[in-house]
Amino acid sequence: MKDILAYHVIFGCYGFWLPNDPRGSGSSDVRSKPLQKFGPPTKVETSHSVAHEPHDRTLRLTAKQSLKYPPVKLTGMQALTISQGFSHQIKTSTIAIWACAILPDHVHLVIREHSCDIEQVVRLLKQSATRMLLERNLHPFADRRLSSGRLPSVWQQDFRKVFLYSADDIRARVVYVESNPVEAGLKLQKWSFVIPFNDI
Repeated sequence: MKDILAYHVIFGCYGFWLPNDPRGSGSSDVRSKPLQKFGPPTKVETSHSVAHEPHDRTLRLTAKQSLKYPPVKLTGMQALTISQGFSHQIKTSTIAIWACAILPDHVHLVIREHSCDIEQVVRLLKQSATRMLLERNLHPFADRRLSSGRLPSVWQQDFRKVFLYSADDIRARVVYVESNPVEAGLKLQKWSFVIPFNDI
């Protein structure tokens, strides 16, 4: 078994990719009762993106309308603030990021293998980004405080991870992540916390 050198991680904002998305998902269950009527989880094991797979678009959009809150769409200022949250966490840990793209409704990262498991690394990055949004009064659900006093999460609970076993794997994913904003019609993104990938 080859050693894992890095991960390509994709995590969505609230409402980005539903667990029963007709194109497939990384989820094993559908926790939201309103979503359950749209079918079981559509878990796929492929490492390839299924974003452009043919599917029932009307069904997907109708399912999103049943969510408790509107899907999060980040503004440019919110995306910048999230990047600052990532940067803060990276400075206080040994997390190494080789590529990052912050899109209006999801995030791509190429993350070097860490002593913590990847689930913990993603959790730390999300938490730091959320704290920064709160500090800057930019949390998307600032007007929807729950009875507990907490706000609904900016993020979906699940995330997708692709294991990278070689320098070629890493280089390919770095290129993919860096090109993602441009393909979405946004500007090329350069983040100060991203370090260049050198063969390992």
